[in-house]
Amino acid sequence: MWITDLRSDTLTRPTPEMRRFMAEAEVGDDVYSEDPTVTLLENETAALLCKEAALYCPTGCMTNQLAIATYTQPGDEVIVEADSHVFNYETTAASYLSRVQLNPIKARDKGLLLVDEVGEAIRETAYYMPRTRMLIIENTINRGGGRVYPLGRIQALTSLARSKGIINHLDGARLWNACAASGVTPSEYAEHFDTISICFSKGLGAPVGSCFVGTREMIESARRYRKIWGGGMRQVGIIAAGALYALRNNQPRMTDDNHKAKRFAEILSASNSRLHVDLDTVESNIVIMRAPDGIDVPAMLASLAQKGVRLSQMTNTLIRAVTHMDISLAHCEKAAHITAEHFS
Repeated sequence: MWITDLRSDTLTRPTPEMRRFMAEAEVGDDVYSEDPTVTLLENETAALLCKEAALYCPTGCMTNQLAIATYTQPGDEVIVEADSHVFNYETTAASYLSRVQLNPIKARDKGLLLVDEVGEAIRETAYYMPRTRMLIIENTINRGGGRVYPLGRIQALTSLARSKGIINHLDGARLWNACAASGVTPSEYAEHFDTISICFSKGLGAPVGSCFVGTREMIESARRYRKIWGGGMRQVGIIAAGALYALRNNQPRMTDDNHKAKRFAEILSASNSRLHVDLDTVESNIVIMRAPDGIDVPAMLASLAQKGVRLSQMTNTLIRAVTHMDISLAHCEKAAHITAEHFS
């Protein structure tokens, strides 16, 4: 049966070339910092972002939590956007692992934080108040439909935080898509942040892994936490090679995925479908569709899957499609027509 699976860009599979590169990777014991392929990946990632060092980890959840753990103390507070991945999809890890409080702000600008919103969220200095220690910005914004932060907005937000002694962390799980959409380089985004979480297993198409990027001192501190949390891996160069191959070869094609998402949204918007799509928010490789009240979304998605199109449910009314390298433009267009007809 023909299947177009748009549930997530994590569904990509290694290409034959990537598999060969992984099979031939030179490996060592990374707990001893002796895996040459991991070292190459970490060095090239740090250089791309113009930072001192990087640490290869199994997941983006771990790299985000490493940033929090290395910069905060129990009782601190971290400012996030209410729809952020850290707040919604990391199983309360910040409070469980680092014993900090998240302060979620519901941004007025469709997921993009405004300077005045962050300014109002920064705590006054008082012993009975939590200390605002970190600001986390997600780019692109998953639940915001893949919106891309303008560089000027990031500069303003991080400058405000820095002036208050607050650490800036970038959740860059889909930073590659943001760069493709905006023309801003990874290092131009990264220069405004103290630490960055960067993912290889989404748009770049690697099977496993993310990097935590920052100063050499912070990376060494994070290495200890990674071991405590069970993330110390041995001959991990076999999977790090997939990330290294993706980093070297797959960045230029990110514009293709963004274009596929736009076409999917355009077809749906021009149809008689009852799903609402805000075309202005489709800036990268994610399309968010809103179903009207009264629709049984799980049942509709289950029956849509029987027609060969798989989408994911985000809330009771929100449905997500994510384009990626394993799905062609023609398949995205066909999937959009089937989805429109199914929800008409």
